[in-house]
Amino acid sequence: MIELEQVKEQIKNYVIEIADSRSLELLDLLATGKMLRSKLVLKIAGVTDESIKLCAVIEMIHASSLLHDDVIDEADTRRGSPSINALFDNKTAIMFGDILYSKAFTQLTTMPSDIAYNISNAVTLLSVGEMLDVDLSKDFNNSYDKYLDMIYKKTSSLIEASAKSAASLSGKNQDVFALYGKNLGIAFQMIDDILDITQDSATLGKPAMLDFVEGKVTIPYLLMWERLDSSDKLKLEGLYKKPLDEDELKWIKDNMNSTKALQDSMILASKFGTEAIEVIKDEDNEELKNIMKSMIERSF
Repeated sequence: MIELEQVKEQIKNYVIEIADSRSLELLDLLATGKMLRSKLVLKIAGVTDESIKLCAVIEMIHASSLLHDDVIDEADTRRGSPSINALFDNKTAIMFGDILYSKAFTQLTTMPSDIAYNISNAVTLLSVGEMLDVDLSKDFNNSYDKYLDMIYKKTSSLIEASAKSAASLSGKNQDVFALYGKNLGIAFQMIDDILDITQDSATLGKPAMLDFVEGKVTIPYLLMWERLDSSDKLKLEGLYKKPLDEDELKWIKDNMNSTKALQDSMILASKFGTEAIEVIKDEDNEELKNIMKSMIERSF
């Protein structure tokens, strides 16, 4: 999409305004993702100077959160490329993340107050979600409600705010599009969690089944745990946060299938996707439905 190239150029211009060559160098090393949030804003608000600037701010905030995430997770790859913390060190990744956050908030001050509030409030929720994620990784979490609360805050809140802000820019119903964004975000994260199990390392750009080793009990593991007998529950808990050999990986995958945990995780993610599409049924925006469809059916 040519519009996404405009967003990337706007991000670069914002970083150029910082007048720091090191920041520009680091920006060039950031791996570019699917830019879901920008696609969403542009499909709701159309392509204008204001919407491109909004997208740039949102992408800078998202990139910053990922830089911090990689430090927390001790990740050495991001989207199949070396992460900034792996290329340099944790301090560089954290400070560059702070620079992107700060510049994004500087630009937010030039935008309408409701949009500035939507986005900045989402960043607070995102940060709380990051902390919840860390807390939940300390022990085996078997609570669906805690998992759902965490993925809403960590992932969905910024997507929700992006859709709501795009609606504000274009004079559309903010509540409708906020709910669409919220459900899209939850479905998006659930699909990510499923793909960690179903896809290989080359497709994911990171080791497969890494989430569980890192202490993340995601929706497929939650459903599987609920359906295992007491001895197998204990076995799964015993595999938590440890390097898994081939037999252990096979045991998990076999039980994912026999308990239908993977199948039902996909059904649950699709349910959130269907609810997102249902809420915008009167908006006559086929492209937003296609965003949801392609997101549910993606392989990475």
